Amino acid sequence: MISILGGLGAALAWTVTSLTAAQASRLIGPWTTLAWVMLTGLVIVGPFVLAEGKPSALDGGAVGWLALAGAGNVGGLLLVYTGMRLGKVGVVAPISSSEGAVAAVIAVAAGEHLGVATGIALAVVVVGVVLAARAPATGEEERDDPRAVLLALAAACAFGSSLYATARASVDLPVMWAVLPPRLLGVALVTLPLVAARRFRVTREALPLVLASGGAEVAGFVSYAIGARHGIAVTAVLASQFAGLSALAAGLLFRERLGRVGIAGVIVIAAGVAAVSALRA
Repeated sequence: MISILGGLGAALAWTVTSLTAAQASRLIGPWTTLAWVMLTGLVIVGPFVLAEGKPSALDGGAVGWLALAGAGNVGGLLLVYTGMRLGKVGVVAPISSSEGAVAAVIAVAAGEHLGVATGIALAVVVVGVVLAARAPATGEEERDDPRAVLLALAAACAFGSSLYATARASVDLPVMWAVLPPRLLGVALVTLPLVAARRFRVTREALPLVLASGGAEVAGFVSYAIGARHGIAVTAVLASQFAGLSALAAGLLFRERLGRVGIAGVIVIAAGVAAVSALRA
């Protein structure tokens, strides 16, 4: 049950960060938004890491998992932004949000055992995520570069690897140490270069949005890390339903049209979550 609650908690938190980051990016741009989100996360996580000190389990293997977690998260973001610049957001977003399925596949390949019924229920959730995250077409003026699909698939693999590595690191390390690497690398690779280029800025309207986004992202990773200690595959796939929740929330808050396919996706997600909860309770 903890794996289910951890996955659902991560999905809710990442829904918040998706919505707030989307609004902030319209005000100050996506890269500056990402820089602030990473810096906010590091400010939140840093004091906990310093207070806990160096854990005894921080050996070569743990460092490797932490490095993979950080690189996968930051690399995935870079791939997603590039894909969205070349192609349609409605194609890139749902493909990249299948990160949970990728993490689940990695977990099963690494030896985690799932029952047939649970596996089917998780597959249903993945289908719902893809359907709910689909954006309705807005016209022929949208670009449809086939490279965008490849970039989105690469992003899903990067994010999935990051989720799995975070889960593996969280088994032996304190949770805050497990969620530190993406924020540390993000600040080093995104925030500091923007500062050096004098492009690191924020407006009064965007400030609460980036702070909320950074805080919610950390909350999501903490929830995910706790849940993954009790089952990486279940937690990862349920956490990925933030794509469907974000699509639904965007329709309510921003009056974005969800469409029949999106509504069907939300229903499929609800059915899949109910099935997983019943099977794993």
